[in-house]
Amino acid sequence: MKADASHEQRFIAEVDAFDFIAEETDALLHALSDWLAKLSADLQNDCLKCDGLHANSALAIQADTISTLLRDSVQTSMQQWSSLEAAQHLADHFEDQALLLVFGKFNAGKSSFCNFLAERFAAHGRSVQYFHVDGGRVVETSEPFSEGATETTSRLQGVRLGAKLVLLDTPGLHSVTPENAALTQCFIDTADGVLWLTSSTSPGQVQELDELGRELHRNKPLLPVVTRSDEYEEDEVDGELVKCLCNKSAPRRALQEHDIRMRAADKLVAMGVDTALLKPPVSVSAHVAREAGQTAAAAMSDAGFERLYAALLDITGPALAYKRRKRAEVLLHHLEENALGKLQSEVLPLLAELGESSQAALERLEQQQEQLANAVWRGIVPTLPALLDAHATTHDVIGLCNALSQSIFELYRREADRLLGDYVIEPNASLARVELADDAGFDDIVVERTSADGPVREVAGVDHGRLHAALSRAIRECVLSLSGHAAQRCRASITRLTTLARRFEASLATHEESLLDLKSQVRSESV
Repeated sequence: MKADASHEQRFIAEVDAFDFIAEETDALLHALSDWLAKLSADLQNDCLKCDGLHANSALAIQADTISTLLRDSVQTSMQQWSSLEAAQHLADHFEDQALLLVFGKFNAGKSSFCNFLAERFAAHGRSVQYFHVDGGRVVETSEPFSEGATETTSRLQGVRLGAKLVLLDTPGLHSVTPENAALTQCFIDTADGVLWLTSSTSPGQVQELDELGRELHRNKPLLPVVTRSDEYEEDEVDGELVKCLCNKSAPRRALQEHDIRMRAADKLVAMGVDTALLKPPVSVSAHVAREAGQTAAAAMSDAGFERLYAALLDITGPALAYKRRKRAEVLLHHLEENALGKLQSEVLPLLAELGESSQAALERLEQQQEQLANAVWRGIVPTLPALLDAHATTHDVIGLCNALSQSIFELYRREADRLLGDYVIEPNASLARVELADDAGFDDIVVERTSADGPVREVAGVDHGRLHAALSRAIRECVLSLSGHAAQRCRASITRLTTLARRFEASLATHEESLLDLKSQVRSESV
């Protein structure tokens, strides 16, 4: 290459010399596959069991929703990978070519930009081949991209420049038809770098970058290109004023480029993307370059294309480095987005909700325990007089205690079902046992009368007072024991569930850490 060669000539020569020897990624691919296998096994083991909770309880329903997601995520991830592999066969059509995604909203000038670069490659004697994708097939065509003021791109299309470079012109990720959505995403996935085209009339609409979020997180270089960087000026021709299309001045271009770079950098920071991927923006006008004549070197430079080619040369290194490790990158993307990412976006919020619900359930138990004790107490104490009367004649304290214990137990079961119906509680009849001290019993009411034989003591009735008080204390102790035992069982059920949830969260954090380590290994050779 001559020392005075233009950047355009240098770039085209660089494209001719592209080297697509893939890095040795087999070890990393195995490590990534092992990571997925370990995650899948842990997901099967980390299902949230709801021991002690009824299936129709709110906590059990939440836990079951999470467990179902965990089980289904394994199958879903495998299906997504199979789908990606199927679509990958089409992308393999361009295995020996570097792919640059040309991204931009409506009226960004994508078609004009791609056509102009194709014209320049053809002018340097390189082959140019346009194509579009139809029914999953690459269909070659001799027609360049349609250019116009309206949306002209309704399908995935591209142009091969020389033998080793492809520009992918999509209909903007926002307007692709549902039928082509998966296919378009596959091509986007396999792109090695991104050219973000933004019109000079409304430059740097950084919200557009949200749609490129996935690609930018994949460590692909991003080159902002300001298109239509021109304006009409009035000039006198043959005594008449006419409007002529001219390049915007260098200072105006510099201001726009600086503004775009600053706002794009802020946007990338907000998106959590490394700003080192952002290359300095360049401004071009394909229309002015065409009107001035493509063979005029000065016109090409004035229209910004020498700076563009220099910028393209700058992203060649990182783009080719990405392509060489692409096999590992594609699997890494799948694991980050479809496996781990799905769990983090769908399951973690549900786990947080489950944690809040569990804490609320624990707090309610304090009140429910008191309500249960009071309900049994209020239901039993009014029956004491009748029970005492029924056993007064025989002074059968044991029979009285047995009858009272049975009543307490039956009422406790009913009230526990009513107040603690979300929980599976195995009633412990021994806790409902009413026991009294040996000296507790019926007291006879003895009266003394005078008879011919002298004073005679007779039993005039039975005093329940002391026994009633003893039984009241015994009932209270029994009721508190029963309600405390029930609440303890309920707390244990909630604690077991929250322990499993925290264990899964910890497991997910461990998997995330190990995947980040693998990610750093995949990109350790990044340029």
